[in-house]
Amino acid sequence: MKLRVYIFTFLIVIFSLNSCLYKKEIISSQKEITFKIEQNDTIKRIQNNNIFNKNIKTVLCYNKNQINSIPIINLKSKDQLIIKFDELESIKKNYYYTITLCNEDWTKNNLNKNEYIDGFINNQISNYEFSFNTKQEYIHYQFKFPSQNISPKLSGNYIFEIYDENGKLAITRRFMVLEKKVFVNANVRRATLAKHKNKKHEIDISIEHKNISINDPFSDVKIHIKQNNHDINSITDLKPLFIKNNELIYDYEDENLFWANNEFRYFDIRSLRFLSERIMNMTFVENKYVINLFDDFKKTFDNYSLMADNNGDFFIEVKEGWDSSIESDYAVVNFSLQMNQINYGNLYLIGAFSDWKLNNQFKLVYNDKKQKYEKSLFLKQGFYNYQYALHDSVNNIVDIAYIEGSHYQTNNEYYIYVYLKDHINNYDKLIGFLKKDSNDLF
Repeated sequence: MKLRVYIFTFLIVIFSLNSCLYKKEIISSQKEITFKIEQNDTIKRIQNNNIFNKNIKTVLCYNKNQINSIPIINLKSKDQLIIKFDELESIKKNYYYTITLCNEDWTKNNLNKNEYIDGFINNQISNYEFSFNTKQEYIHYQFKFPSQNISPKLSGNYIFEIYDENGKLAITRRFMVLEKKVFVNANVRRATLAKHKNKKHEIDISIEHKNISINDPFSDVKIHIKQNNHDINSITDLKPLFIKNNELIYDYEDENLFWANNEFRYFDIRSLRFLSERIMNMTFVENKYVINLFDDFKKTFDNYSLMADNNGDFFIEVKEGWDSSIESDYAVVNFSLQMNQINYGNLYLIGAFSDWKLNNQFKLVYNDKKQKYEKSLFLKQGFYNYQYALHDSVNNIVDIAYIEGSHYQTNNEYYIYVYLKDHINNYDKLIGFLKKDSNDLF
């Protein structure tokens, strides 16, 4: 009997010890659980620019040498990116970031982080400032990359992943690291085919690779062509049409066409004291500035009109202040598009301010009484470009020309990225890049 009691007591003690150890393992692992999940996430999901916290606004990522430039740096150079964002709060939080390598199609690569990160995997964002003299309180965070604590070992596509102090993902932002190995030539011209000549641009490309051996250019080389650097209707599936010596030629007549669309609409809210050209009126309601823009109209069949724009970009600036990062206020901006309702799709506001996304945040709603589409957005002071895009739900296409019209004279910028598959190290190198505009067509 005593023996049974001893055995039973012994088993209870062992079980209790194991339970304590198990709980300790769980508690200690929770501190890094978010990062571990992200590192081991092998789901083939396209990584985009996203904001997961509704209080975070105005996320910017650009090369520090040029404000509003695209987020690209050269590998093992002194280039740096600046990443900044606002949180509409009055209490400072701790934010951390890491980077993740992606494939050429922006799905996550399966390499271990220490294979492409030199330095610490997780880094705290320590640079922050409180907004100054604004109705809307916010905290402005920013950091530079690379730094002495973290830098990339490999070229290619990357995303920043920014987490809050609870390990919750708050922001993802794309950037690229270039390891230039090829020379990219491009010619932007009116479409060769007569039926597209007045409305589309043709992008002819050649790639010289004298300094690098390419065994299979049809499967190992991928080129991405983006109009104004957005993914809407981007071209990513071209194969070389001709191969000669150390040159790949992509000289198509149909497969490399883009709708030229039209120059961008704009509005200027750099001042909240005076009405700029596109502003109908401005009021102050419930401690917020409310700005009503003049009605917009379809331009589908209008003649082309030359108008300088920023090709869909925006920049933050306040006229009555010294530091636009923390002195620019926020305002409700009301958009309206006068037209009949469309019954086979939805309309969206697009531009760099929307990350070129077609989602509910930028989806216009039709007002039957006023016979127009409407949308309100909470935006930081600055100068903005925008357009209207139709998501045709019948054909599942995005059509900008339906509202904006399309003219070959339109000035667009075309961004060309060249990737090479590294089979030995299992990642896609970014080996070439070119930005080319269509200025010469006018």
